[in-house]
Amino acid sequence: MSERDEILKEVGAALEIEPRIDLHHYPVEMDFSDGALTLEGVMKNVAAKKLALELGIAVPGVTGIIDRLKVAPSAAMTDAEIRDHLCNALISDTSFTNCAIRANIKGRIDTLRDPPLEKVGDIEIIVEDGAVLLEGQAPSLSHKRLAGVLAWWVPGSTNVLNCLEVTPPEEDNNDEITDAVRLVMEKDPFVNADQIHVSTRDRVVTLEGLAPDEKEREMAEFDAWFTLGVDKVINKIELQQ
Repeated sequence: MSERDEILKEVGAALEIEPRIDLHHYPVEMDFSDGALTLEGVMKNVAAKKLALELGIAVPGVTGIIDRLKVAPSAAMTDAEIRDHLCNALISDTSFTNCAIRANIKGRIDTLRDPPLEKVGDIEIIVEDGAVLLEGQAPSLSHKRLAGVLAWWVPGSTNVLNCLEVTPPEEDNNDEITDAVRLVMEKDPFVNADQIHVSTRDRVVTLEGLAPDEKEREMAEFDAWFTLGVDKVINKIELQQ
């Protein structure tokens, strides 16, 4: 068996035993060349997508991932609807009051808001085939991460590529990720962030605390998965009796 076939077999086996990936209903096409593993397909959710990427890069011999995985949207939306929904979310969120918000529509830049006071960020949104691309500058890592989560929260989004540059640059670490996940949960109207403790180690986020039902427990977990830089989520949230 060639090296390529051996690696693809090992990757396939790793994906097969992870129940959240569910290859039976959400198959993944794979290829391997010169150390790069290509994964392509539509995943059930963002957790399945991130787990597939982590399992793939963990296989010996894989030195890089070409990520062509998308997520099945929770609602059918056109690119224009996704773009408008996200632009409105960014404009409405007070965290981005001093950020310019622009929409790139087939190469034409529409400025939806230029802040009247000092501008500290400039976010450009591009949507193509359900995938959101964020470009420009964000004033902090937390702003960058929050913008990405707002993009994931749009029901029609199938992928989010967050290319925002943080200006001035900041060093990322576990505390930064923890703070971002907390911020996201505080913004989520369907999650009681006060009942949940967040901790991070080596980009693995652990959630502990209480939730009134399984739906809120799951939504809190997905808020963490949506956060840029989170590789894995351990959900220890218990249901209230």
